[in-house]
Amino acid sequence: MNKLIAITVKVKLYLMASTIAILFAATACEQIHVDETIKVDVAATGEPINPYIYGQFIEHLGKCIYGGMWAEMLEDRKFYYPINFEFDPWGYADDPHWQTGEYRFLNASPWQVIGHEKTVSMDKRNPYTGEHSPMIHLKGDGSAGGIKQEGIEFIAGKEYEGHIVLKGDAGAEPIVVQITYEDNESIVAEIAGITGNYETYPFTFIMPFSGENCAVEILSKGQGSFSIGTISIMPADNVNGWRSDVLALLKELDSPIYRWPGGNFVSGYNWRDGIGERDQRPPRKNPAWKGVEHNDVGMHEYMQLMEMIGSEPFIAVNTGLGTVQEVAEQIEYCRGSVDSEFGRKRAKNGSPEPFDVRYWAVGNEMYGDWQLGNMPVEEYVLKHNEMARAIWNIDPTAQLVAVGHVGEWSETMLTQSADYMNLLSEHIYDRELEDLQEHIVQIRNSIKSVADAHRGYLETIPGLKDKNIRVAMDEWNYWYGDYIYGELGVQYHHKDGLGIAMGLHEFFRNSDIYYMANYAQTVNVIGAIKTTQTASAFETTGLVLKLYRNQFGSVPLNIESLDPNLDIVAALSDDNSYLTIAIVNMDSNPRNLKFDLGSMGTSPLGEAWQIHHSDPQAFNTPGEEPNVQIEELPLDFSKKMVTVPGFAVKLIKVALKVNN
Repeated sequence: MNKLIAITVKVKLYLMASTIAILFAATACEQIHVDETIKVDVAATGEPINPYIYGQFIEHLGKCIYGGMWAEMLEDRKFYYPINFEFDPWGYADDPHWQTGEYRFLNASPWQVIGHEKTVSMDKRNPYTGEHSPMIHLKGDGSAGGIKQEGIEFIAGKEYEGHIVLKGDAGAEPIVVQITYEDNESIVAEIAGITGNYETYPFTFIMPFSGENCAVEILSKGQGSFSIGTISIMPADNVNGWRSDVLALLKELDSPIYRWPGGNFVSGYNWRDGIGERDQRPPRKNPAWKGVEHNDVGMHEYMQLMEMIGSEPFIAVNTGLGTVQEVAEQIEYCRGSVDSEFGRKRAKNGSPEPFDVRYWAVGNEMYGDWQLGNMPVEEYVLKHNEMARAIWNIDPTAQLVAVGHVGEWSETMLTQSADYMNLLSEHIYDRELEDLQEHIVQIRNSIKSVADAHRGYLETIPGLKDKNIRVAMDEWNYWYGDYIYGELGVQYHHKDGLGIAMGLHEFFRNSDIYYMANYAQTVNVIGAIKTTQTASAFETTGLVLKLYRNQFGSVPLNIESLDPNLDIVAALSDDNSYLTIAIVNMDSNPRNLKFDLGSMGTSPLGEAWQIHHSDPQAFNTPGEEPNVQIEELPLDFSKKMVTVPGFAVKLIKVALKVNN
């Protein structure tokens, strides 16, 4: 009996202790330590944030378009480079580049010869497009002759489509296009009926095997010779030539406007190379960067992309090596009626209605000695003004973005060309800094510095206040690290995402100065999205851009924090029905924040999203489970409290109501 009583007493004591612990925990929850109380002045609104702040920039550079957004799987499909010239230059021996060995170092063709070294010659007399086309000379003894390209990834069970342009001797039939893999697996398409004239032969296939290092071979075991005009292979799920997986991410990103086609590229680009029959557009050496401009993507493809993802075009014109006449003809091609000379050409190329283009970048970085056609600002203002007059003569509604660069260049442009622009461009790129906090805040500081400079111009340049020329920061980003994803294909880390979020915050704070911003660039090249041949994923920076574009408000509010490790902004929705607050915590320790909204009441429950990782160096890799992602969380805002983890971006959204 005594033992039973003792057990009963222990049970009662345990229950009492548990109850006390629960009550203590509940009290502790109610008395969470507040690191800072932050006042949000809902009545102190700023200039509405223009959606164009979430703009993007794509340039014909590296693997941004080709090897990134565009679905073509083959390199140099139109044979810009002579094949196997190191063994048989076929007329290139007198070229100074050949003599110096520059071709060997820079211009090696991705195509290899199948057969002996004299199998391939480059036909310069009757090329299909460009300067030459490969001609295959067969031995006639049953041995194979042709060309191949290796290092191409295919996926088992996936359908692919392609076409090849051929001409040749009947004895060369059948021409074989085959995909081979290391263990000798292959899939073959045989082509017959070739003639002495170039003709297009389509083919499709479903891959029976997967391989990361497959070869595409074009060959024959027949007699005589055959010539290859071009060849194309794409996944069958491409959409008008664009990669379907990348398109899906672009739609999630939901950028309202895309600047194109450059960048440094545009100062040596002839827009006419990008129109007409795609297979016969000539390949060119990229004028500003490495590699080849295939001209598969031109004006029409770009406009189709904008339509597919619901974005607005923003086209840069060539004020470097380009002429006023060339630019005027480009504007007429895009905006002219079918009764105009170049409007008729546009209609002939499949677009009878004028393209809906409002924004035009009149040149790019013409202040830089790296820019083709650069010149002193005293000369350039004259060229800019003449270009602007020519553009407005054709399309008076055109919105012109002039080339700016804080300092003498921007001051001179605003003084002498203010009547010939609507916006002024600025660019910033920041490098990696050793100190973590300094690295994160530097983009914010750079954006503030440019805004401060332009506020100064408003005070010092006579008449400028009346013109309302705001800034288009149409290139901005971090740029550092190894080129993992092709030329300029750097990898971003969680710390860079925190910095980009702070950059957005600074744009919001200066919404009276910044009309537009274009993150540079969208895919692979210092990009928000990275790709392999078969996979794509958001970078840490891309996740930030997506989150703010989709969830942050548009009417900025006055808000301040005394914590140097926090960056906080707030905004109302267009209809004043929601409050959004975004916090960047660049410290490793979490913060508990209380918000004072004055007389403005909110719903007790809301929505919250956060991008968080304990390691600032964390990054995402296409085809792998993401290390950094957007988490959607429940929000109890009944006590106006928000907890922000260390190294995190947190965004909350709550419905508003006015307290009586």
